[in-house]
Amino acid sequence: MNDLSSVPSPGPKPERQRKPDWIRVKAPTSKGYGETRQLMRDLKLNTVCEEAACPNIGECWTKKHATVMILGDTCTRACAFCNVKTGMPGRVDADEPAHVAEAAAKLGLEHIVITSVDRDDLPDGGAGQFVKVIEELRRNTPSTTIEILTPDFRGKMRPAIEAIVAARPDVYNHNLETVPRLYPTIRPGARYYASLRLLEEVKRHDPSIFTKSGVMLGLGEERLEIHQVMDDMRCADIDFLTMGQYLRPTPRHAEVKEFVTPQAFAAYGAIARAKGFLQVAASPLTRSSYHAGEDFAQMRAARALRLAQEGQSRSTGGQR
Repeated sequence: MNDLSSVPSPGPKPERQRKPDWIRVKAPTSKGYGETRQLMRDLKLNTVCEEAACPNIGECWTKKHATVMILGDTCTRACAFCNVKTGMPGRVDADEPAHVAEAAAKLGLEHIVITSVDRDDLPDGGAGQFVKVIEELRRNTPSTTIEILTPDFRGKMRPAIEAIVAARPDVYNHNLETVPRLYPTIRPGARYYASLRLLEEVKRHDPSIFTKSGVMLGLGEERLEIHQVMDDMRCADIDFLTMGQYLRPTPRHAEVKEFVTPQAFAAYGAIARAKGFLQVAASPLTRSSYHAGEDFAQMRAARALRLAQEGQSRSTGGQR
């Protein structure tokens, strides 16, 4: 009765996926990190740095750079890659725009990135709150350049874009995240071509606003699929492409299919520059708002140089 020889032994626990050395980061411990964290708490502001478990939080918060996430900390969608919690969000905080402007002033930000959760429950998708934040920043920190990273405003895209573009952010970012083939499993609540159209609409309304988009690598995409996404972005006149390694937040999320090497990222970056993007950031630790201020300055300089070269070319051609 006690013979257990025929009972199968439990299998080994699955090993935790080890990250390669090139994407390991130190735990944040600096004084600047603590001060930035406390300021966000005091002003009751959420940040995507924390909610999305960004690996660069220690570096960025030490420099007192934080990406504010407006419209609460609860998303109405459940993307397979994202660590932001899903559920029914609470009411929109009327004081949030003023608190964002106060944070920008206290941190001394030259460039600020504002993102949000998806708010499919709101009639305007949350576009009005983006407008209020931009207006408050313009009033209180007029020298701060403003970059927004918005959701796709599903079913409300055109009026949302019209309202936000009229408020004139300096950079309009909306991430495609991955290749079209993987949307049903990775980004099921969104549509690839709808996201492209959103960025086209921004340019149609105001060509002077820089547009930006990003993709994650390591989800099972093929090399030629990434090249096609680049071409699609250039057809939509997107100025800035970011490419970074997908990192699995928890075992419940999509698994990492591949850790893409720094050399492969460099090759993708070179191809993207050859395709005509004004600015490209491609590395394992690249994220949408990582080094955003420095990248914006370089992108603005690149546009000025390109316009000058085009003007010189037209002038030379007219003299022949």
